[in-house]
Amino acid sequence: MLPSHFFANLARMKLIYRWPLMRNIQPENIAEHSLQVAMVTHALALIKNRLFGGTVNAERAAVMALYHDSSEVLTGDLPTPVKYFNPEIAREYKKIELAAEQRLLSMLPPELVEDFRPLLDSGAQDAEQARLVKDADTLCAYTKCLEEINAGNREFEPARKRLEAMLEARMSEEMRYFIDTFVASFSLPLDELNAH
Repeated sequence: MLPSHFFANLARMKLIYRWPLMRNIQPENIAEHSLQVAMVTHALALIKNRLFGGTVNAERAAVMALYHDSSEVLTGDLPTPVKYFNPEIAREYKKIELAAEQRLLSMLPPELVEDFRPLLDSGAQDAEQARLVKDADTLCAYTKCLEEINAGNREFEPARKRLEAMLEARMSEEMRYFIDTFVASFSLPLDELNAH
């Protein structure tokens, strides 16, 4: 059996920093971000199932979220203003992301490829789970903006406004519940978080 470089590559997620064009009070790498997105995805799925008649596999969606940015170990994190500067750049970058997903899959032993395909290959993912991951990804970017702004970093204000519009456009019952229940706490200092 040949050695696989798959997990050694994924271990490099901690080296890929998000928000690279912006001053960050608290830097965030894609490993940290992916953990938070997985937790929020899991919560969104549970909320959908428990309160709004959903039947999503919450654990599977959370695992998908753990891998949602893994292709960036090969591509890096292209800043949003660059990635979406125009439709042509967005289309070409999507092709690069798809190629990176396939490259990661090719690093796995053949007997594991099909188990990882729904986690890594965006074209093979369950649509409802993928939507929850995208919703959670947007929510986590928004809460990062709140944290930075509340720490005095006004540079995140335009991103906060852009993300609020994105959240409104994507709004679902489970997202509204999550926002109403959990998001305000991201603006509180530690003493107030522990006051109850």
